Amino acid sequence: MVSTSQLGIVALLVVILFGTKRLPELGSGLGKAINNFKSSFREGSELDVTSSDVKGSAAAKEEAK
Repeated sequence: MVSTSQLGIVALLVVILFGTKRLPELGSGLGKAINNFKSSFREGSELDVTSSDVKGSAAAKEEAK
């Protein structure tokens, strides 16, 4: 089991590594990632991870044909 002192050491290391200003950003990003994962798992749809640049160049190639 995890003791209170071990949790304190881990929390101190996280603060030292990332700083107090980055912690809210990291928490927010992690929360959004978890919510996206949960919603995609419930919906069963595929996530589109290609960038808009790749989509635009693929569409331009298809139009040129």
